[in-house]
Amino acid sequence: MTRGFQIVSDFKEQGIRIPQRKTGFSAGYDLEAGETVIIPPKGTAKIPTGLKAYMMPDEALLVYARSSLFSARQCMLVNSVAVIDADYHDNPGNEGHILISLINMGDEPVTLRKGERFAQGVFTKYLKTDEDMPSESLRVGGYGSTGR
Repeated sequence: MTRGFQIVSDFKEQGIRIPQRKTGFSAGYDLEAGETVIIPPKGTAKIPTGLKAYMMPDEALLVYARSSLFSARQCMLVNSVAVIDADYHDNPGNEGHILISLINMGDEPVTLRKGERFAQGVFTKYLKTDEDMPSESLRVGGYGSTGR
């Protein structure tokens, strides 16, 4: 197995779809909301996808908002781009469940419905410096756990 998506245990029977690219020239795999979530005005919410991603050790999954998310819904990713590391897959903290934090910049609540495409994931290789010496050898937690 080189890279791809799997459904996390808690969502196995929830009708989660494995992401697909829409065209042969699409870079990103469309990610859908794993359940319906209401994002309050000027508030944030973590959107569960019901998915985890596996990849090679020198790769990451970069998650971006779909272009219509802000123009149509006034929502954006809290950190602009989410980085899913290879060792996030099957971590003991949350099984590698991809949760995507959104902020609603508008004045009205936004309902993101289960199955609605709202983000896209792009697998990419990354480079390391000559002096690369990670301070931790294994991930011990889930969402946002490195560097605590």
